[in-house]
Amino acid sequence: MNEKRLPSVAYFSMEFGLHSDFKMYAGGLGILAGDYIKGARDIDVPIVGIGLKWKQGYTDQFINDQGQPYDSYHNYTYDFLEDTGVKVTVEIRKIPIQCKVWKTEHFGNNPLYLLDTDIPENGDTWITGQLYGWFGEERVAQEIVLGIGGIRALRALNIPIDVYHFNEGHAILAAVELINEKQHNGLPFQEAWEKTRQEVVFTTHTPIVEGNETHPLDRLDYMGAFNGLTREQMILIGNDPFNMTVAGLRLSRKSNAVAQLHAVTANKMWEHVQGRSEIIGITNAIHTQTWVDPRILSAFEQNGDLWVVHQQLKSELIQFIAERTGIHLEQNNLLIGFSRRAAPYKRSDLIFSKPEKIEPYLQSGKIQIVFSGKAHPLDDVGKKIVSNLVDMMNRYPKSVVFLENYDMEIGAKLTRGADIWLNNPRRPLEASGTSGMKAAMNGVLNCSILDGWWPEACLDGENGWAIGDGLETTDFDYLDEHDSNALYDVLLNKVYPTYYDNQPRWKEMMHKSIETTYAAFAMPRMILEYYDKLYNGSK
Repeated sequence: MNEKRLPSVAYFSMEFGLHSDFKMYAGGLGILAGDYIKGARDIDVPIVGIGLKWKQGYTDQFINDQGQPYDSYHNYTYDFLEDTGVKVTVEIRKIPIQCKVWKTEHFGNNPLYLLDTDIPENGDTWITGQLYGWFGEERVAQEIVLGIGGIRALRALNIPIDVYHFNEGHAILAAVELINEKQHNGLPFQEAWEKTRQEVVFTTHTPIVEGNETHPLDRLDYMGAFNGLTREQMILIGNDPFNMTVAGLRLSRKSNAVAQLHAVTANKMWEHVQGRSEIIGITNAIHTQTWVDPRILSAFEQNGDLWVVHQQLKSELIQFIAERTGIHLEQNNLLIGFSRRAAPYKRSDLIFSKPEKIEPYLQSGKIQIVFSGKAHPLDDVGKKIVSNLVDMMNRYPKSVVFLENYDMEIGAKLTRGADIWLNNPRRPLEASGTSGMKAAMNGVLNCSILDGWWPEACLDGENGWAIGDGLETTDFDYLDEHDSNALYDVLLNKVYPTYYDNQPRWKEMMHKSIETTYAAFAMPRMILEYYDKLYNGSK
């Protein structure tokens, strides 16, 4: 692509998942951001990433002898980071905090600039310690560094930017800094706000109200997040208490959801917000070079035997599981993969909801399930979900596995080597679900609720299977009963007999899975949609 005709973009994100060993990510939000700046390099578009250099990353989460998850933290150093020589200053609690700016293009990505407070000049070195932190003041401090510090870093680096893209609400203080800049140049607040809106676009992710961050105004004021704005102006932007997503919607000229169904959900969810930007749907995508095994892609392109290659990938997964857990799964038995953040709406244990239906298959080993995922360190409910999965592993030691300390390496192994990729959230609470895309492009057949990206891709019985009929209701007891029945019906009456009795059909479905998803859900499509629908036309 020709850069000269394209707006230059600064992509702000609290996390970037570029490599398993580069601890700058927690989950799907970061994986998307990492894939995005890799994809930007592949098609040569003028996008730079702005993030924070995390000293300890998110958390390593292991299982103790009692089957309970516990968190472990380590200080990480990276010799591939380039010192830009730039430092910028932000004020937090009226204390000047210096932010050192690092750069990396080490993973085949466009330039990623990471701000770091862990330097001798600061007393508050802790700000960029742990991704997402432990308490509200820490989170606000991190968001001041990302947003306000990120804008100041771009100025110090002399990088001209046409569009500021906020990946989730963590970065919205960057827009407060842009307003502040314009006010210093003599513009009144309303005009500065409107001009800032013409430069900002916003991606909203979480379709659960409680998952959208809010802060008391007193906390923001105390920490220094007002950044020259008045309390009344902050309320106009983000309400009282201050909602980061509401602010993002009001500070941007256009916003996007991360799947077409999610756009419908998000517009309903935020329809009460006066003065918000339009929310359009731009479905997420993945960086295929990172996530799709070249062997399966080569077999697909040469019309080779996908089954033979898949068996090799499955064997590698089984060996990986044995090394990690000591459990040896059976190569020829159906293997289901399920890796998700531990959250109630994702219903990781739905498949166990009626033991009388599934237990015979688990006891015989004819159905094997591999789980992985982390809970937030402060989320006791999420940790209970993990513990329940570990209990199931102990109950069915030959057929149920939980892989602790989920990361990009585990994600890649599972989405390449499983036979089935299971996803059963409560519709419409799954925003996108890019792991299903990774599986699909590796010939792993999705078996999923029609939520997130799957309604756009699913050809039921041709490239995977749909669980249920797209039912939505806030009566979760009824929904869970309805969906569990649908799950058992699809798994036991469609997936199971196809796998064991109709291998030619399974191979056809693998081919169809790759054929229908490889281009449609690859990063170039998504980036070009961002340019077409969000970035172009900036003022």
